[in-house]
Order: sequence, then structure tokens, then C-alpha cells
Amino acid sequence: MSNLIQQSYDSARQRYADIGVDTDAAVKTLLGVSLSLPCWQGDDVRGFENSDGDLSGSGLMVTGSDTSRARTPEELRQHLLEALSLIPGRHRVNLHAMYGEFGSRKVDRNEIEADHFAGWIEWAEKMELGLDFNATCFAHPRAANGLTLSSPDEEIRSFWIEHIQRSREIASVMGKELGSPAVHNLWVPDGFKDVPADRLAYRERLKHSLDTIYKKSYDPSHMKDSLESKLFGIGSEAFVTGSHDFYISYAIQNNKMICLDMGHYHPTEQVADKLSALLPFTEELLLHISRGVRWDSDHIPVLDDPLRLLAEEIIGCGLERIHIALDFFDATVSRTGGYVIGARAVQKALLLGLLLPWDQLRTYEREGDLFARLSLRESMTMLPAGAVWDYCCHEAGVHTDINVLQVIQSYEERFLG
Repeated sequence: MSNLIQQSYDSARQRYADIGVDTDAAVKTLLGVSLSLPCWQGDDVRGFENSDGDLSGSGLMVTGSDTSRARTPEELRQHLLEALSLIPGRHRVNLHAMYGEFGSRKVDRNEIEADHFAGWIEWAEKMELGLDFNATCFAHPRAANGLTLSSPDEEIRSFWIEHIQRSREIASVMGKELGSPAVHNLWVPDGFKDVPADRLAYRERLKHSLDTIYKKSYDPSHMKDSLESKLFGIGSEAFVTGSHDFYISYAIQNNKMICLDMGHYHPTEQVADKLSALLPFTEELLLHISRGVRWDSDHIPVLDDPLRLLAEEIIGCGLERIHIALDFFDATVSRTGGYVIGARAVQKALLLGLLLPWDQLRTYEREGDLFARLSLRESMTMLPAGAVWDYCCHEAGVHTDINVLQVIQSYEERFLG
């Protein structure tokens, strides 16, 4: 099989070279891109607190009953390692605060410490992985009415402010210990099912809470902050306090990253177009990649048009300024298989972006030859990118697509005993 992969790649390399594309460079670049895998795909956003993991009031919903859900930190790490063995390159794991290792003790969100994540840090260091982190402002009695940082109740606001302050500290410890800055992303579910009477008051309280949270700064080589907006959620259909406009304004004014989640906009909006609109005003962006089907449904990414367009813009704007995290959960399929399909789809999309003849396309555009630009792009659609992808997998020492199903099925049989 390896000889056939090499022969197919040699042919593809020449085809691409004829239009000025260096496939060796594309493969090398792709293998250097780290994706941040969401821990919550492995266990359906339940976490490891001593609670029932109730997601009500959070705008989240998990559907499906596949039996491969991880039930312990050890099982989740097992799922992640199996998935990572099938994803080319070296990557990261994105943790939520509810995924600490708390033992039998009930630890409330405003009591979490870095020690509760020591097992994750030790594991990540051993496996040469980076970690990212998120405060968990949902699935908790103090978020049951859908309000946290913008709540009129000062006690509730103070609770969540302390939780997020502790989460930022934990992220900084992770980044320092692992020698790679952890991105701490903040999303809160605040909003209303119906039209509120005083939108401004909620947003002013949210701003004040954020100002309090971000008073303490951290070494950016250890931790970086990002803010994630949303169009609507279940239970917040009419009003979301942390809207796109709100967080753009706050992030740019306060030198924070903006997180663009593919499911958090109107279905007719192209998230790809937002990258070049924001990068002239901010140093970095965070992406949460998922597949929204009719709404923010957090489906596993596949190689569809929105993902391809987004990946092209990532390459066109510059990989070095964009952090790529995955954000999906699907309980209808193998949890490990979901990781693999989603991550590899993102990598395929990035590879297609790397295989575009950018210099020639931009030359045609500068010269005003828009037909030549269109013709060149269209001619790319049937070139043998699949042969380049197979070679990339082979170089990384992972299975090609045709073998992934069998490997995952074998793993599931072992996991389920």
C-alpha cells in the first residue's frame, strides 16, 4: 500500500507543480498545525463533578444514546489518545472546568484549583500535548435561570466572577507547566427566551463583570483570553447578553481575542468572511469549528462548503494569527470516531487551502483578469488532493481514510468489553 501511496503522490506532486504549488511544503505546513480537541465530545458535556450534569438553562442539548461515552477521566483520556493516534500531526486538548479530578469531594465552581487538573497536566506533558481551558458557566444551580455574569443578583455575579478568575489562573498554570500558552475561552449562556424590558442593564452588568475578571493580567506566553458570542440558544431565543457586537467591542477595546464559533451566527452568514474583517483590528483570533444543521447544533464537521471556505480564509489570512479549536458533541455515534472524523475533515479543508496557487490567483486579481482567476480556481476542483492527503497520513504514521472505520470499530469492541 505504501508504494501505491508514494506513486500516487508523485503523480499528484507533478500535477500541482505544473500550476506552481509545492505539495511537499503544503504537507509540512499541515503537519505543523495543532487543533484543540474538545473534551466534551468524549462524554456528552457531563464532566466529572459530583453532580447530575444537568444542562438545563444552558442553551445546550445532547442527543443520542451510543454506549461509548467516557465515564471517568481515565476513559476520556483513553478515547482521546486513540483518536489522536488517527489524526496526523501533534495537537491539543480543550478542557472545561467541570472536567477536573475532584475525587469523592464536592468542589463548587468557585473553589476549583490547579491541583484538580494536575492529572491532566501530567498526562499532557507525558503525551507532548498542549491544553486549553474554559470556565464552565452552565450545568449548575446558580445558572439555572439562564443568567450568570449579567444577573441582577450580585451574589450570583460574584460567584461566577470568582469561578472565571480561578479558571484563568488554572489556564495560566497549564500554559506555564506545558510551555505552550493555554487559550482561556469564556462563554456564558445569559439571555432570555422572550423580549427583555431592559437590554442595556444586562449588558452593562456583563461589562462590569468582565472588567472585574480581567483586572488581573497574565503572561501571554502562559495564557491568552478569548470571548465567545452567540446568536441565540435554547431558552435565549429573543436576547443573548453576550452578542457578537458586544464582544467585538469589548475584545478590541481590551485587547482580548474574539472567538468565532461556526454555529453561533445566522445560517446565511459565512464565518469565513469575518476573519479578514476582524484581523486588521486584532492580533489573533480563536475559531470554534463545528457544523450547524439549521441551528447551533454542534454536529461533527465534515468536508462541506462552509468548512472549505473557512479553511481557505485561514490560509489566506495567515495560520500564525489563528487558533483552531473544535467544538462539537454527538452522542449518536462513537465518541472516539467523532473526534477522528471531525479533526480529519478540518485538516483536509486546510490542505485544500494550502494547495491553492495563491500567488497566481492574487496576480490575476491585481491585474483585473477575473476570468483567469475564476478559471484557475475551477481547474483546481478535480486535481488529486486525495493523493496528497493519503501521503500526509502516511508521512505522519497514521491510517488512511479507508482503514479508519475498521480501527475505530476494533477499539470500540475493546472499550466496551
